[in-house]
Amino acid sequence: MSSVIISGDTSGAITVSAPAVAGTNTLTLQAATATNAVNKLETAVASTSGTSIDFTSLPSWIKRITVMLAGVSSNGTSNFQVQIGAGSIDATSYTSVVSAGAGAYTSTTGFILTGVISAALSRNGTCVLTSVGSNLWVASSVIANSDTTYTTSIGAGQKTLSGTLDRVRITTVNGIDTFDAGSVNLLLEG
Repeated sequence: MSSVIISGDTSGAITVSAPAVAGTNTLTLQAATATNAVNKLETAVASTSGTSIDFTSLPSWIKRITVMLAGVSSNGTSNFQVQIGAGSIDATSYTSVVSAGAGAYTSTTGFILTGVISAALSRNGTCVLTSVGSNLWVASSVIANSDTTYTTSIGAGQKTLSGTLDRVRITTVNGIDTFDAGSVNLLLEG
């Protein structure tokens, strides 16, 4: 087996190895002026206290954000939502709706994620935020409750910011319920 090792100027190296079986693999590199995709997984945050979970100082190259909820619960019955911002969290002018069970729920203060809430339930799922350009962001989400009926909330929305997105908040619509279980993380894509 042959391989090529490319060393960085200051540290690190990339090793490209030939396939273990007979055949040919081709890797096409983009032109020097092309934009390469960049992915970054943030550090997971325990959602076990507080009324909101903030991710700040996010890089300007982001084009897509996946908000991940794993076993997230609160002590109240207010629906969960995601808010975004440029310099500070923006809590106005969202167009957002979620369908859950037999009902539909809306929010103008964030991208609403859930529609059937009980303090005893935890939630699992994702909300994907995608840049359309000109600081316009759209959201789509699928969140499931942990109860025996496994109620699933499916949502979508849009929001235009006044500048480049640099923060994301997970909170509740009423803003006062306290998180008491689970964890939240972000996957950033450029």
